[in-house]
Amino acid sequence: DNARALLMVLMAYRQMKDVRTLELSTIYLSYIHYMQNADGTFRNFLSFSRKFLDEVGSEDSFGRTIWALGYLLKNSPNDAYYQTGKLVFFNAAPNFEKLSSIRSIANTMNGISYYLKSNPSDDSMTERLRNLAFKLVEHYEANETSSWKWFESILSYDNGILPLALLHSAEILNDDKITRVALESMDFLTEHTLKENYLSIIGNEKWFKRDGERSVFAQQPIDAMAMVLMYHQAFHLTKDKDYLQKLYTSFLWFLGENDLRMSLYDFETKGCCDGFEKYGVNRNQGAESSLAYLISHLTVLQAYEEFYETE
Repeated sequence: DNARALLMVLMAYRQMKDVRTLELSTIYLSYIHYMQNADGTFRNFLSFSRKFLDEVGSEDSFGRTIWALGYLLKNSPNDAYYQTGKLVFFNAAPNFEKLSSIRSIANTMNGISYYLKSNPSDDSMTERLRNLAFKLVEHYEANETSSWKWFESILSYDNGILPLALLHSAEILNDDKITRVALESMDFLTEHTLKENYLSIIGNEKWFKRDGERSVFAQQPIDAMAMVLMYHQAFHLTKDKDYLQKLYTSFLWFLGENDLRMSLYDFETKGCCDGFEKYGVNRNQGAESSLAYLISHLTVLQAYEEFYETE
């Protein structure tokens, strides 16, 4: 969750210019730098005595780290942060096209896209983005049917990240197939999760297998965050303000507009509960869940400003 924490504080600084977020981002960026291996991959676990507890972290954690670093390169508060982020990002770059997990590929694409928005003349990195985007497109084409427009034969976790990555790529690559798959997969996910006035996340109890029944429980905050980010980027790509309404509806999942009509955000502790089961809310407030709420909240604030800028 260190990468999501870096992303969150950078978003907070961009939105609010609070110097305390810079102090935190120094810690998170230094940790990422410290955990990078010589081959550009990252370790994921460190003991309190500063002993490495793994050799190489998961592909998913790699992707999230590249996402945060790319966001830093697009929105760096100063040159020192930019140079450190660039060093770590390009040390990791030889591993981008070795990734096999589609969520790791998607998260990496998000990071590359942010980097390219401020460095559009980097043809080599643009080609890497195109190669990764077509890996997702290949997964989509291998699994789609007339009634199933998705990258796998199952809707599982963190689903919105997959269309999000293609929506980011479509903005940069201007490729008709990438844009079509991004919008089709987003519409499919919307069809199965966004009710008339609230978000109903695919539960991780049994997920939702093609030709099967979808699980309602247990729903998790990272999925709501992915939906918020997905609709935000869809608005950037299409300029259709309907996506801002969908974004806001997805955010309200945290505040009680969900299947249980119960708030996941705790106004007393300022943390976010880990999701909900059939019996009710899971009261544990882990870092992943709280970061999901904070990133979603900051995205809503940014979208609110953008809405009125386009009025």
